Amino acid sequence: MSEQEKSELLIITKAKDLCSYVMVITEKCPKRFRFTYVSRLQNLALEVVEHIYRANDIFLGGVDVQHNYERRLAHQRQAFTDLRLLGYMTQASLEQKCIIAKQYEMISRQVFDCQNLLGAWMNSDKRRMMKQKNN
Repeated sequence: MSEQEKSELLIITKAKDLCSYVMVITEKCPKRFRFTYVSRLQNLALEVVEHIYRANDIFLGGVDVQHNYERRLAHQRQAFTDLRLLGYMTQASLEQKCIIAKQYEMISRQVFDCQNLLGAWMNSDKRRMMKQKNN
């Protein structure tokens, strides 16, 4: 593991792994799904990573702590929603035989892991903000 990977939040690493897996498996999907399921799965996976990066780049300190917290939370929530949509699109892709059951299970596991890590991060930020308000 590189120094950069060690310093990244676990949620970022997991989201990037999920995105990478989605990209690999969708390359092998039947061509008839290229502009429907494949593009949606890929875009949702990329958006999850994007929102997590955007949230992580918002500093929770300084003068505008509350405003920055709300901005970060908005990106975290969007990433969470995108994860839920990705889970649904994965299920729909399985039903339409765009992906196979093993791929569905792997994506579902990765989505679940990302949701748990994202939820823990959101709770951590919330506790941090409550602590700051009480001081």
